Amino acid sequence: MVEYTGIESNVKEKDGMKARRTTLQLVTIAILAGAACTGGPEPPPFKPVADVKQLMNAVIDPAADEIWDATGWIVTAQGEEERKPKNDEEWAAVRNDAIALTEAGNLLMMAPRAKDGGEWMQRSRELVDTGTAAWRAADAKDVQKLFDAGGEVYVACTNCHQKYIDEIVNAK
Repeated sequence: MVEYTGIESNVKEKDGMKARRTTLQLVTIAILAGAACTGGPEPPPFKPVADVKQLMNAVIDPAADEIWDATGWIVTAQGEEERKPKNDEEWAAVRNDAIALTEAGNLLMMAPRAKDGGEWMQRSRELVDTGTAAWRAADAKDVQKLFDAGGEVYVACTNCHQKYIDEIVNAK
């Protein structure tokens, strides 16, 4: 039997160097990651003032109502009447309401308004997305797309209210 002690010790030495090199790399990465996390700018000093109920009453409900009222069809004995913005000023008003609704979705995600980090955030993002669709439709002056976006806004609102309406209505 032949012993290869020189090779074994050389292998052990290489393994030890690999382990030290790996440890050094991990420590370097950890230091850099820590520096990256602490070296950025401070978050903006947001100061939410209105609670969810106030935001709903002052911004979200009025903006959504304007989007819903901007388009539609009314059927009477005299025939069908199409409801739509008639001029640039009316389209701009609907657009502004869509922008307010969109940004209100972002406001709902801010502490202390956010009720949780899961479904509340999802529902708030739905409001942002559907508000954005209404905004784009108003920019395009597309009656059908605005009508459809209004339906999407309604679904987003309903989905949220099904879970959170008691917390919103009973907010103090």
